[in-house]
Amino acid sequence: MKYVKPTKFSYLPKPLDRLDVIGLFECDPFGNWLLFRRMIIAAVGWFTYFRYTTVNRIKIEGTEHLENLPINNVLFLSNHQTYFADVIAFFHVFCAVKWGFKDTMLPPVYLFAPRARMYYVAASETMQKGILAKIFALGGALTIERSWRADGRDVKRSVDTSAVDKIHVALEHGWVVSFPQGTTKPYAPVRKGTGYLIKDNDPIIIPVVINGFRRAFDKKGLRFKKRNTQLSIRFKPPLLVEPNDTVEAIVERVRAAIEQDIPEEMDWLGEKEG
Repeated sequence: MKYVKPTKFSYLPKPLDRLDVIGLFECDPFGNWLLFRRMIIAAVGWFTYFRYTTVNRIKIEGTEHLENLPINNVLFLSNHQTYFADVIAFFHVFCAVKWGFKDTMLPPVYLFAPRARMYYVAASETMQKGILAKIFALGGALTIERSWRADGRDVKRSVDTSAVDKIHVALEHGWVVSFPQGTTKPYAPVRKGTGYLIKDNDPIIIPVVINGFRRAFDKKGLRFKKRNTQLSIRFKPPLLVEPNDTVEAIVERVRAAIEQDIPEEMDWLGEKEG
């Protein structure tokens, strides 16, 4: 991994920023006030806490792989099942780990001082649909224009090159959650952009496998679809990528790590039907 020294950004001019020991005037590299972001994350956390612990039960595994991570240049790659419920669950776990919790969200005292240096990659169209989405976008969304899909339809348009810059800057500042398939559809291919992202930034890569969210929530992840559902988040050891690995090899390694290889029985069934 390439070491990237974390940078502190502040609304105060240098050297007065050194006096802000509690981070009251600290901001992120995009100019967003971190205190306000903590308030957003805390509010969303309290509002959603019981959906993961009472209405449904979440099983968390592998947080020992998060305990000694640096505060920046860490990329979490996960399969994707809903627009928001997945990300909110990640934020709960990240804040709990910051407080020293292991594989649990109980009790929710971690929401009194949540982690703020964390981001997630999301389609810009998703973050513009409804007031709740717009509010949650303030919690650390890195919005991108997908070149292959828009409004539920397959499209072809130029690649959003600004997305690469946003993610690079966010990695230098904190942790980034990305869903490399770019869709909630299971077993979809991993986008090649993930391979380029890894080669260009050389982050610590933590693969994550989630399950149960699609059964418990609607596609947006804001409404319950089925209660008393077992949810799970499993963090794996850091994924090793060699400097000479090709983009294609990295993509295949990521797909296997997040367990999105098409099961043999499904593949066989597809050949039979074809």
